[in-house]
Amino acid sequence: MKPKVFIDGREGTTGLQIYDRLSGRGDIELLQISDAMRKDVAERKKLINNADLVFLCLPDDAARESVSLIENDDTRVIDASTAHRTNPGWVYGFPELSKEQRTKIASARRVANPGCHATGVIAAAYPLIATGIMPHDYPLTVLSLTGYSGGGKTMIKAYDEEKTPEMYAPLMYGLDLRHKHLPEIVYVTGFKRKPVFCPVVDDYYCGIAVTITLHNDLLAGRPSAEDIRRTLADYYEGERFATVAQALGSGMLESNWGVGTNELELTVSGNDASTIVTARFDNLGKGASGAAVQNMDIMLGL
Repeated sequence: MKPKVFIDGREGTTGLQIYDRLSGRGDIELLQISDAMRKDVAERKKLINNADLVFLCLPDDAARESVSLIENDDTRVIDASTAHRTNPGWVYGFPELSKEQRTKIASARRVANPGCHATGVIAAAYPLIATGIMPHDYPLTVLSLTGYSGGGKTMIKAYDEEKTPEMYAPLMYGLDLRHKHLPEIVYVTGFKRKPVFCPVVDDYYCGIAVTITLHNDLLAGRPSAEDIRRTLADYYEGERFATVAQALGSGMLESNWGVGTNELELTVSGNDASTIVTARFDNLGKGASGAAVQNMDIMLGL
């Protein structure tokens, strides 16, 4: 029997992307809700409890409400909101973190899908922490450049239909340095010092480039950029969706790399004294819906 899957919040950007990725698949049964009933709590509750797996593509409070509607021990959940990413009762949905993490996801009842900016930071920094190169109190600085689709329907409409002059150039935001993805970055990596994180949105639809900056003399063993590249390549060896560029970065890196895929590529650039590691991926793919579907496949053994 095919597993039954329901998307609660299908009309949002992430929900629509998940639906597009699943609608042509023959190995699941996709439960549908009519537009007229999508806000009807009783109808949503029925579908949630009839599903083997539910995607929550909702604001945080609405996601918590949906979880409260579950009345059985069989329905499994992947939450795309920020509501449960630092909840110890939920498994963080980044399978490339480690073999143990993938095993946890496979058996989990509740999985919190990572945020897009957080995916880039964690992909670059976590292996360096896990291998003992980066100390937990490292003063990390991060710059993250993303397309406007990451802002959801409101921002997409603003850029597509209501663009103001300043929106033709990159816009820094989150300038209080309390971005909503910081808690999960600290939670997953174990950083004792909160990173300084500056996101930037630009006038292109999709794609993200997250860059961490490193002073090599503050790292264990004072590795060169090439040493760091080899460490990351070894860490991600054999992974299907996370890869490391085979040579140090040179020239230019486009921030709309990998659009339409679930791929994530790390590029290491620099020299003996300083290094940057840049994670590039589709912010709606590996940064949202693609990662969610990847987690579903792991959880359902597909």
